[in-house]
Amino acid sequence: MKTVPTEASVEQFIASVQHAGRREDAEALLGIMRGITGAKAVMWCDSLIGYGSYEYVRADGSKHAFFVTGFSPRKANMSLYLMSGCSNHAEKLKTLGPHKHSVSCLYVGRLAKIDTEVLKDVIRDDIAAMRETYPALTL
Repeated sequence: MKTVPTEASVEQFIASVQHAGRREDAEALLGIMRGITGAKAVMWCDSLIGYGSYEYVRADGSKHAFFVTGFSPRKANMSLYLMSGCSNHAEKLKTLGPHKHSVSCLYVGRLAKIDTEVLKDVIRDDIAAMRETYPALTL
């Protein structure tokens, strides 16, 4: 598995984000995620900022760890990771504002264009769903 926690500085990574708006939003998300999780932000590989961890077993029987929630300031948008799956949050996401999503990734442009209170609720709900599925997760 390539996505593993590193010792890299989250603050240095965010400071290196070229897009000023994405950098500003990443700094805001640091505070939002810290307030919700109570956990320290950790760099996972070279561009993912994660909080907490859980262990899961793949179909081949191999065990892996991943973060419980997190985000990445990408060039095109901010990617937020809802590990229980975006479909679990469909009703609330209808009121979020402009976004796109895949299975576990929520993509937003700027935080100013979405309802951050809805986003906070979605993140809290996602963590609660992850706790149900993975009671041993750490935050």
